[in-house]
Amino acid sequence: MRKNSIKNTRINEEVHHALSNIIRGEIKDPRIHPMTSVVSVEVAPDLKTCKAYISVLGDEQAQKDTLAGLRSAEGYIRRTLAKTVNLRNTPEIRFIMDQSIEYGVKMSKLIDDVNRSNHTNPSGQEED
Repeated sequence: MRKNSIKNTRINEEVHHALSNIIRGEIKDPRIHPMTSVVSVEVAPDLKTCKAYISVLGDEQAQKDTLAGLRSAEGYIRRTLAKTVNLRNTPEIRFIMDQSIEYGVKMSKLIDDVNRSNHTNPSGQEED
């Protein structure tokens, strides 16, 4: 995988910021969960396509509904993005569910559980 150029990194940041604002403030679809965030954005160097990694704080059904809502609003989001970010081509956006935050929380909880069980001996009393 090649390293992003400074220009591409700047475009990624700009599109990320604009997408976050559009999803948070301009889309009125009730399927989109209020705790939806854009984790990262990867715009192709030719500006034709864009992968937007989305994280939803909720259950699996909320994630599916949010993804369906975003995909149905894709045209509106792309049009609004074209007005907000001045690019030669407005990229076609593909929304991808990002599980990394949820996975991190789960792992942290498991580590805490193991640490708690190591600090207690079999009789249930805490060690010093």
